Amino acid sequence: MVPGPRGLPLLGSLPDFGKDPLGFLTRLRDHGSLVTWRFGGKLCVFLSEPDCVGELLIGAEEHFDRAELGVAFRTLLGNGVVVAEGADWRRKRSLVQPSVRPKQVKAYASTMVAEAVRAADGWADGRSIELRREMSALTQRVAVRTIFGTGKDADVDAIGRAMSVAQQEIGAEMSGLGALLPSWMPTPGRARVRKAVAVIDREVARVVAEHRNEGSGRPDLLSRLLVAQDETGARLTDEEIRDETVTLYIGGHETTASALVWAWTLLSANPDVHASLTRELDRVLGDREPGFEDYEKLTYTQAVVKETLRLYPTIWVISGVAREGATVGGRRLPAGTRVWSSPWATHRDPRWFRDPEEFRPERWAPPEGTEAEEIPEYAWFPFGGGPRVCLGARFAMVEAVLVLAVLARRFRVDVHPSQLRPAPKLTLQPDREVWATVRGRKG
Repeated sequence: MVPGPRGLPLLGSLPDFGKDPLGFLTRLRDHGSLVTWRFGGKLCVFLSEPDCVGELLIGAEEHFDRAELGVAFRTLLGNGVVVAEGADWRRKRSLVQPSVRPKQVKAYASTMVAEAVRAADGWADGRSIELRREMSALTQRVAVRTIFGTGKDADVDAIGRAMSVAQQEIGAEMSGLGALLPSWMPTPGRARVRKAVAVIDREVARVVAEHRNEGSGRPDLLSRLLVAQDETGARLTDEEIRDETVTLYIGGHETTASALVWAWTLLSANPDVHASLTRELDRVLGDREPGFEDYEKLTYTQAVVKETLRLYPTIWVISGVAREGATVGGRRLPAGTRVWSSPWATHRDPRWFRDPEEFRPERWAPPEGTEAEEIPEYAWFPFGGGPRVCLGARFAMVEAVLVLAVLARRFRVDVHPSQLRPAPKLTLQPDREVWATVRGRKG
């Protein structure tokens, strides 16, 4: 292994990581494939080679424990499928997975398109919009309708505001001194998270009670979770229902909203890519709105989303804790070593991607007659991988592609020039408001 930065006594490299997490992880990558460093007093190893990343992801259940991501993170997600381990994780995954299988995602596609059309109907040629607000509102409505089966704006607003507060505090704790504080120590940030989560819990409990009173048969995710049974016939408890709905909400809203904002920003800066996108939309859709059956046909639109997630992966860091006997790259890791990988750093590595800083969807959808770029497995992992791959990956991809298709078929979005920087919070977001002018393509 290659020794990385020495850091400071007690703190290790935490100050450098906290100041610029993405830059710090990129510098670690440039040290070598397996780099040692210290997060506070904890020994860490950073992985950047796809083969090593694959070992971490594939061995997630057998050789690595879940890393503790802070009190704020645990307060929001509880012990949902993202956090659970061992037999508890396997049980919860078996209960949640049927709700996001392709057949179910197909059923949700009409809601995705309907909400995108609703957003498009509110746009007009020459109108100035704030993209983060627009995309967040759109994906919030999709998440609330598909998960909770309600479209009330009050529900969307209450949950959305609370989620924004929680996400802000999770990002601050993950990369700051809060990561080293004991879980019992009160801080203002942890107090804000608890207050926000209380709002979320109250809303979820109210909707769960409504579903129980109305009985089964509704087409939303929550209704499916309420009747799901494990191999013993047991169902999820109310607390487990709460944890899984919050987890699904984050996966179906936060990640997709961020990806769409970055997609519009990249398309605005790359007019040739935008032209290729609209040519495909005109050819496949003509003057109609997309449906689920169009998803597989929109190969270039998919490529735009995949390339956006390469440059701006919403999940920017993945980590685990080595168990006794764990190895990576043929090297044994001391038990308790925290192992890190970063989609941000690996996705932008010139060893795996030609011209890695360029926005080139053709990597994923090469023009006819041209050779495809060879991309190693686990060089691209915005949804993780292995047994703990994100359950909502297909939901997120279908939503991003269909929403982009609805809006880009009607409008060009010109993002106003600004020095946007990615802010690594719970998900990777722009560090400021993103203003744009929409231009109508068709009457």
